[in-house]
Amino acid sequence: MLLKTDRSIRNEIFLDKKDMGEKMLIARILSVAMILMVFAHGASAETHADTNTMPSEWGPDDERGAANRITPEKVLEATQLIQEGRIYELGRDYEAGMPLFPGRHYSLTIPGSPTGGPMGKNGVVYHDEMVSGQIGQVGTQFDGLGHVGVRINGEDIFYNGFKRSEFGTSAGLNKLGVENVGAFVTRGVLIDVAGYKGVDRLPVGTVITAADLQDALAKQSLKLTEGDVVLIHTGHGRLWMVDNDEYNRGAPGIGMEAALWLAEHKVSMTGADTWPVEVIPSEDPELAFPVHQELIVRRGIYNFENLNLSELAADEVYEFAFMFAPVKFKGATGSPGNPIAIK
Repeated sequence: MLLKTDRSIRNEIFLDKKDMGEKMLIARILSVAMILMVFAHGASAETHADTNTMPSEWGPDDERGAANRITPEKVLEATQLIQEGRIYELGRDYEAGMPLFPGRHYSLTIPGSPTGGPMGKNGVVYHDEMVSGQIGQVGTQFDGLGHVGVRINGEDIFYNGFKRSEFGTSAGLNKLGVENVGAFVTRGVLIDVAGYKGVDRLPVGTVITAADLQDALAKQSLKLTEGDVVLIHTGHGRLWMVDNDEYNRGAPGIGMEAALWLAEHKVSMTGADTWPVEVIPSEDPELAFPVHQELIVRRGIYNFENLNLSELAADEVYEFAFMFAPVKFKGATGSPGNPIAIK
């Protein structure tokens, strides 16, 4: 048996302490690394939630968003859906007394009747009209990518990260103006949620879920494909110019879950026979128009409001060629218009 000297014992103690110290140091380093990783993840998640923006998949200069999905192949696909040659007009009349979002107005005036003339030996007379209103945001309205943004730390951020301070002017938007959108000729799909639920009209505040959309599509024997325009029939449009107060009080519409499901299918546009498309009141009472922000700001997916979908639903026309070209108001946030569905 060997006896350890005092010196050897001291050396072992020193080595044990050294080894323990190294282990403690490594443990501290790993702990700090874990903390930094968690912090970085949390900061990243917080930034994502706070900014509510995403870079465009079509590049940092993109101003067209999901309209880029309307490819020549998609246009040709849409033309194959025209079998009967029947046209459905989906726009409503622009008229005095129509439901309006609070603070907006609309008026049309014929300045003089006739406005001009007679002129020439043939006595020609003519009428002009003078229109006043938030012309891209009243009646049947197409929301462009410059319509909605999100305020973050005092800066208003819009689609593709564009800052309002760098493009917004009282004379029009220098980026994301509706003139950049181009025309839509694509496959249109009507999802008749009211019909699926067996009611004429969904009550105000009804949240349309992803399951509702999926089940209604299954009933209609349809699936969504990239670049589709998806129109949702709720029956709320029955109130238009019949009970404007109830029409404006709120609306049935898609919730966030359904919006994300539609975004995952890479649609180019959503629309409905309601004034917001999304459900109002919102699922979270502290949020204002969160689906607008999700689809328009983060995804570049367009929005079409106050559509007349009753005839499509009554005729059970669920798949069709959809056509619409926004009026080229340079720098405008949206466009009026009369989109059409052709069967």
